[in-house]
Amino acid sequence: MHCHDHPIILYSKGKINANPSRVLSIVGTRRATPYGKEVTQQIIAGLKDLNVLVCSGLAFGIDAEAHQASIKNNLQTIGTVAHGLNMIYPREHVGLAKQMEENGGVISEFISGTIANKENFPRRNRIVAGMSDATLVIESKRRGGALITAYQASGYNRDVFAIPGKVTDVCSEGCNLIIQRNIATMIQSSVDIIKAMGWESTSKGLAPQMEMFIDLSENESQIRNIVTEHQSIRRDELSALIKLSSGEVASTLLSLELKGAIKSLPGGVYTV
Repeated sequence: MHCHDHPIILYSKGKINANPSRVLSIVGTRRATPYGKEVTQQIIAGLKDLNVLVCSGLAFGIDAEAHQASIKNNLQTIGTVAHGLNMIYPREHVGLAKQMEENGGVISEFISGTIANKENFPRRNRIVAGMSDATLVIESKRRGGALITAYQASGYNRDVFAIPGKVTDVCSEGCNLIIQRNIATMIQSSVDIIKAMGWESTSKGLAPQMEMFIDLSENESQIRNIVTEHQSIRRDELSALIKLSSGEVASTLLSLELKGAIKSLPGGVYTV
């Protein structure tokens, strides 16, 4: 996660790929409208060819819709819960959680036996925000868990997207608010997300070959080799792999970008 308040340990159930190339968290109101459910289904269907992992909180409403749509489109999906893995809350989602374990599953930082106390949910939300490349809010009231997740994601330098709604709709107040405050980028479809994240360019095969005669320093060569090896990597992940200060990493990335050796993408991601 590379976040300052990351959990010490995560417990999991299911068949989970712990190192996916693309992760999108989708959150929203527990009282989803037909509009919100339809948008959720359409967006996830538009991502089915990109092998995106969809993360949410296994709650009623938009969360459950996101998990169900992921299963339908054969995308890995993870539910992050606010209790131990000996139970599922809400109980109505026991069957859904079982389905998710076939391609994804359920994770938690809480030991078995921990119940779903109210104070556990904001802690759960930070994991949803931190493990993703971007967070999408689909319907939210002006105050609610979905907005907490959006603000946490923004604080982690993750991209935040939101679906706009009518100004008279209570379930769209939160989305419209974070768009107005420039916390979130307004999107209308999966195409908007794909373009904003640069996923269309990283999904078309091998990375282009580097020009042979670019003059690179030792630090530039090290960083360029790491980016090439990963095809795309976040700046915080890169910093964890190389023995350079954050300032040296930043200046070297800028130099490589100016030389055309790497390219920056939204969310602090770099690719060749």
